[in-house]
Amino acid sequence: MCGRYTLTQDQEALQVALGVEGLVHPRPRYNVAPSQEMPALIRRDGGVAPTRLRWGLIPSWARDPSIANRLINARAETAHTKPSFRSAFRSGRCLIPADGFFEWLKGPGGKRPFRIHLESKEPFTLAGLAERWESASGEVIRTFTILTTDASESISEIHHRMPVILAPEERDTWLDPSTGPDRLRALLRPYPDPGPGHARGLAVQEVSTRVNSPAHDDPGCIAPPPPPGHDLPLFRT
Repeated sequence: MCGRYTLTQDQEALQVALGVEGLVHPRPRYNVAPSQEMPALIRRDGGVAPTRLRWGLIPSWARDPSIANRLINARAETAHTKPSFRSAFRSGRCLIPADGFFEWLKGPGGKRPFRIHLESKEPFTLAGLAERWESASGEVIRTFTILTTDASESISEIHHRMPVILAPEERDTWLDPSTGPDRLRALLRPYPDPGPGHARGLAVQEVSTRVNSPAHDDPGCIAPPPPPGHDLPLFRT
């Protein structure tokens, strides 16, 4: 599952890193949570275009938009067959810029949060699906979900699932409406992590339990936890 992520670059740096102009990202984000509107990349007029989408998919046929609360993620293995996702899989594929995501390790004392990011700390793109929903009164909401797959070996001890990270050379293929379903599904695999110390490798950092509350969105959410004896209370289930 992917229930929180980060996008700590400012707008200008992010546009340069992704090679996309016009992207709207007013401020760095340290604790992105479902229901919030975030930058996304879609296919438009034969090229890649920036937009903003709300996290939590509302299928076009849904009567109640609250279904978005249950559709923040889609399993990569089955999204192309599920009624909630198959239309978006065919024609609503998108990319979600991020530079880290959070997972929680269960333990006897509660859950410890960890942030996973590239060793280089550069932004990457997550495979997403987008939908356009319109209410009976004419309100239009554009939403997205993040595809998840099996975890890479480097983070599998923390959680068995992770969001699908697409390499820069795979982005056009994912967004291209002519890409066939078999090729699309082949992209939705665990991240090919080259290991610690490599710029494209995944780094795992334990962070403060401040991130547990979506009300917090500041650098403290990605800071190391306090030293022993000064711990904040762990998030408990």
